[in-house]
Amino acid sequence: MLRLQNAIELVSKGTDLTKDETTHLFNEIFDGDATESEIESFLVALRNKGESVAELSGAVASMRAHMKSIIVPSDSIDIVGTGGDGHGTLNVSTATALVVAGSGVPVAKHGNRAASSQSGSSDVLSELGVNLEPAWDRLESSIEKTGIVFFFAPRHHPSMKYVAPVRKKLQTRTIFNLLGPLTNPGNVTKHLIGVLDPAWSVPMAETLHTLGSDSAWVTHGANELDELSTTGDNHIVSLKNGSIDTLSLSPVSCDLPLATLKDIKGGNPTENAEAIRQLLNGVKGPYRDIVLLNAAAALIVAGKASALKDGIKMAAKSIDSGAAKEILARLVEHTNHG
Repeated sequence: MLRLQNAIELVSKGTDLTKDETTHLFNEIFDGDATESEIESFLVALRNKGESVAELSGAVASMRAHMKSIIVPSDSIDIVGTGGDGHGTLNVSTATALVVAGSGVPVAKHGNRAASSQSGSSDVLSELGVNLEPAWDRLESSIEKTGIVFFFAPRHHPSMKYVAPVRKKLQTRTIFNLLGPLTNPGNVTKHLIGVLDPAWSVPMAETLHTLGSDSAWVTHGANELDELSTTGDNHIVSLKNGSIDTLSLSPVSCDLPLATLKDIKGGNPTENAEAIRQLLNGVKGPYRDIVLLNAAAALIVAGKASALKDGIKMAAKSIDSGAAKEILARLVEHTNHG
């Protein structure tokens, strides 16, 4: 089989690897059989060439094989972004996950510490009182008992310890920014994924299809946000039953007012947690609007809503009825006891 040193040379010359070759090479990395210099050269070569769907699929297959999985309901959805947009907005996907769970859709959210902002999903949930590393049996029963489970990425991807020093050294986008949203520990087949670069929307949708997902929206928001934005037009690639389509979405078409980046600017975990509390208590404004838009999209992907305006109404009901707030309360209780 192809070894990493040979692969670096091939990829540097612009050669695409097959899915099986890529899986084998990432197995080499995740098994601890590659040096940091080899990993660095390989990641840089892949980025410079541009990762193919086959390479993405092969890397995801390897990462999934090395992760610690949890069984979740077949209709569960993940709501996650690649990160890296650098805008430091309020925690949109985390709040969206609570609202979607409050609408009756099981949510298996994958997340980590902050990458490009002061507050990642793990940071803000911890600030809200969620135990990121509960006993394993509590984790396994979380979605059944609370409607949501949070997968703290470092706990589920122990083999990433071989890659972490290289990523820290490079301080730039690598294939791993794309792999995170594609390697949910619950192996969900429904996804709302935000991407920093719209060029990756179609390849990520194709990769999800290749790996067995049945429904997804891969989104890129106005102002380069890695989620649907209320600041302007959004680019969407939809995967549904094997069909991939490209859509454009304006918040105005959903009767949501346009916002500015300043309106949704976030802060540290304490500040963002307080914003989530206010949101769940029914406070209206730009933060609520962007969460409603993303929740509506997730409800369409989950098959719960047939149109965005219907999804927005469902999401608003989840907040205003107190259902989303109750989801958070149950998650805090469940992860801190037992």
